[in-house]
Amino acid sequence: MSIDSSAAIAPGVILRAAPDSKIIIGSGVCIGMGSILHAYQGSLEISAGVNLGAGVLVVGNGKIGANACIGAATTIWNSSVEPGQVVPGGSVLGKNGRQVTDLSSAATSPVPVHPPETPDVAPLNGQVPPTKAVSSPSTTDKDSPTEPQAAPNSEAGTSVYGQDNLNRLLKTLFPYDQSLNRPPEDG
Repeated sequence: MSIDSSAAIAPGVILRAAPDSKIIIGSGVCIGMGSILHAYQGSLEISAGVNLGAGVLVVGNGKIGANACIGAATTIWNSSVEPGQVVPGGSVLGKNGRQVTDLSSAATSPVPVHPPETPDVAPLNGQVPPTKAVSSPSTTDKDSPTEPQAAPNSEAGTSVYGQDNLNRLLKTLFPYDQSLNRPPEDG
């Protein structure tokens, strides 16, 4: 591992190199809090002047060119970034690992397709979509009225925008669910 003395590495950054792999960090590099760099099967080079946002994940081998800017929560998998390139936050570069099924081909299959569920995230305009009441097949509307139920962690049917992203970040920072200020347990 080679880290230039002028590199700025925030708290919570993990630098890991597999055997026969290495990480090279150039001068003036800034790595944001909670980022993970894992060199695997080769070298991972971060050239001079690169800025990595918070929560960036770089896995495998490759090179991030000089003065590139990588947005927060971006994943780079066995890929390289050109010098001076700007990568928006939340991007995925390289092999994705999973294949996404096209929904239009699923509609022609003989398997019944259920309507997509409403996401539990409020829209950008701040309005919360109405909650639908779902009745079970064994009851009818005459037998028992159904009322919409609020999400377990919400107040009066409102959802917290970005809660899923926050939970993922906390799980990344504390993978074993051991927070630093956990109260002592009585035994």
